[in-house]
Amino acid sequence: MKEIDEIINTTSHRPWDLPHGPWHYYQEWNNALFLHWKVPADDLIKVIPKDLSLDTFNGESWVSLVAFTMERIKPRFLPSISAVSDFHEVNIRTYVNKDKKGGVYFLSIEAEKHVSCFIAKLLSGLPYTKSRIHFQTKSVTRNYSSRSASNDFRLDVNFSIGESITDKTDLQTWLTERYCLYMDQSEKVFRYQTHHKPWVLNEVKISDLKTQYKIGNISLQRKPQLIHFSPGVKVVAWRRESV
Repeated sequence: MKEIDEIINTTSHRPWDLPHGPWHYYQEWNNALFLHWKVPADDLIKVIPKDLSLDTFNGESWVSLVAFTMERIKPRFLPSISAVSDFHEVNIRTYVNKDKKGGVYFLSIEAEKHVSCFIAKLLSGLPYTKSRIHFQTKSVTRNYSSRSASNDFRLDVNFSIGESITDKTDLQTWLTERYCLYMDQSEKVFRYQTHHKPWVLNEVKISDLKTQYKIGNISLQRKPQLIHFSPGVKVVAWRRESV
């Protein structure tokens, strides 16, 4: 609990106050590779709920692919069970706003394990689907690969991690320091608020990259405008709230 208390007490980087009441879930987002693309706002507006506003940076809208390993996810008073709580994930997200709380909205979420996918979707309501996802480390090179049979999504990326980014740009901060996510279910919109220490980011050198993702008119098959990596963050989250 000392580690979580330290997380809870580190708040100067947050854009708004912590939610009232106790947190309910713990999880870790580790070995996170971020790929970011600029996308026409008109295409994004068609795939987000009408009750959410598209969030932009200097008038430009973005979509991001985040490949990472979810670990130790659990309710507050229960232990994590690695067979369920630890799995690789690939999500496609965009950036939205509601009531001056800028967050992310998932266009797709793929999980490595059948049981993890089923339970995560059941408990959270988020649009999880099963994919074959692998993460490998070979010497200084790392690889994420993912195949989704249900929608023909594909990721293959070989990369090496570079120097730590000691002075983040405003855009890097805007893309990563997000403290809530939005989801829609049964024509209602909900918010999950989260908290963690600031992301530690590293530069990335890509040696090979293939992406095959198409959502509405959005196609992520070209080179991303921005790439970075993080060893990860430890996260606490609150129960969802209707907005």
